[in-house]
Amino acid sequence: QVQFVESGGGLVQAGGSLRLSCAASGSIFRINDRAWYRQAPGKQRELVASITSGGSTNYADSVKGRFTISRDNAKNTVYLQMNSLKPEDTAVYYCNSVMITTSTIPLGSWGQGTQVTVSS
Repeated sequence: QVQFVESGGGLVQAGGSLRLSCAASGSIFRINDRAWYRQAPGKQRELVASITSGGSTNYADSVKGRFTISRDNAKNTVYLQMNSLKPEDTAVYYCNSVMITTSTIPLGSWGQGTQVTVSS
């Protein structure tokens, strides 16, 4: 079973930047598609960005132009560079393996996530 460990969150002022990392460990059979999700207090978990094994990316409209997802297959790690952060980006951020068809479906268990707090 694959475990995901997210890191890099913290407290930042509006307009600032953070870089999140997601390391995968465990029974990794192949390099697959990955995604970042976030969940704000009182809200459902939402998809933020996804990246295929080949490097194709997709973003939620709310983060387009500000966030960049990338991956290092040799390290089995996915990153999320977040620039021009806004208070509404405050949430716990999670990563997961996903299946991308007409929608993006999370496949693995959720880790503990990493808290991102953006102050105004």
